Amino acid sequence: MNITRHSYCPVCHQWPAEIWSEARDFEYFSSENEYVYFNCPGCGTIFTDPLPADQLNVIYPSNYYSYVPGSKGWVFMIKEWLDLRLFRKILKKIKGDSINILDAGGGTGWIMDVLKKTDKRIKLTQVVDIDEKAGDVAIEKGHAYFEGRIEDFESENRFDLILMLNLIEHVADPEELLRKVLTLLTPDGIVLLKTPQTRSLDARLFRNSYWGGLHCPRHWTIFSEESIRIVVERVGFKVDKLRYTQGGPFWAFSLIILLARKNWLNTSKARPVIFHPLFPILSAFFAAFDFLRSPFSRTSQIFISIKSK
Repeated sequence: MNITRHSYCPVCHQWPAEIWSEARDFEYFSSENEYVYFNCPGCGTIFTDPLPADQLNVIYPSNYYSYVPGSKGWVFMIKEWLDLRLFRKILKKIKGDSINILDAGGGTGWIMDVLKKTDKRIKLTQVVDIDEKAGDVAIEKGHAYFEGRIEDFESENRFDLILMLNLIEHVADPEELLRKVLTLLTPDGIVLLKTPQTRSLDARLFRNSYWGGLHCPRHWTIFSEESIRIVVERVGFKVDKLRYTQGGPFWAFSLIILLARKNWLNTSKARPVIFHPLFPILSAFFAAFDFLRSPFSRTSQIFISIKSK
C-alpha cells in the first residue's frame, strides 16, 4: 500500500490517523472506485475519507437488499426476530399508559408491527426512511411515515423509544444525527442503536482482504466501543447499557469475497454477495459462533441503549 495521505479522526480528532485498508465494492460492484479506510490508534474508529456523499444514487443500487422485497432471507429474519427479544425488554422499562415509537431507517415498519402486538400501550408508530415504496407499505399498515433523513424530520410529538438499527455508520455526521434524535426524545425516553464495532476478531483477520463490516462504500464511520461512548456522551446522552451481539453476516461477506477474489467462487453485479447461496449458511454458522464467544470476547456488532443526561 503506497498511500501516504493522512486524515483526522472524526471522533477524537487525533491526527494523523493511520491507513487501515483499501477496499472496493466487492458486494454489489456498484462502483469501480477504490476507497481508503483510516484507523484512529487512539479510539479505534475506522472511517473512510473522503466521504462518497455525492454518490448515493450509485453506491445504493436498485438491487440493494433493503430495497428488494423479501430479499433478506431466512437468516436475517431469524436474526431480527431474536433482536426483538431485546426490544421487548426495553419496552418493559418504559413507564406510562401510552408509548410513542420512532424507527429511523425502519423501512415498512415491520418491527413496530410486531411490537404493537407485544405491548398494547404503543399508540404512535413513526417511520423515517428514504425509500418511497417502503413508505407506501408503512402508511397502509397504519404507521406515520416521513420520507427523508432523520436529520430533516420535524414533529410536535416526542418519542419514548427511538430505534436506530444499523444507521449511524451510514451517515456523514453521526453527532448531528444524535443531536437531532435528542430533540425528539421524551425526558425518560430510550434510544437503541445497533452498529458494527471495529475491535473484533473478524476485523483483524480480514483487514488485508476485505472485512464485511466495512460494507464498502456504504459504511462511513465504524465505531469501537470506546469511540461510540465518546460520541454519545459528547452530544448529551449517557450509555444505559452496551451489549455485544453476533456479526454473522460480516463473517459471511468476508469469507465469500476472499474466496471470490481467489477465483474459487463466482460473484457479480447481477448476483451480489448477499444473494449467494453460501451467504445464509455462513451467516448462521458464524452467528452461532459469535453467540458462544460473546460473553468473553468482543464480537463485531453492538447494541447500545442510551438516555439523555
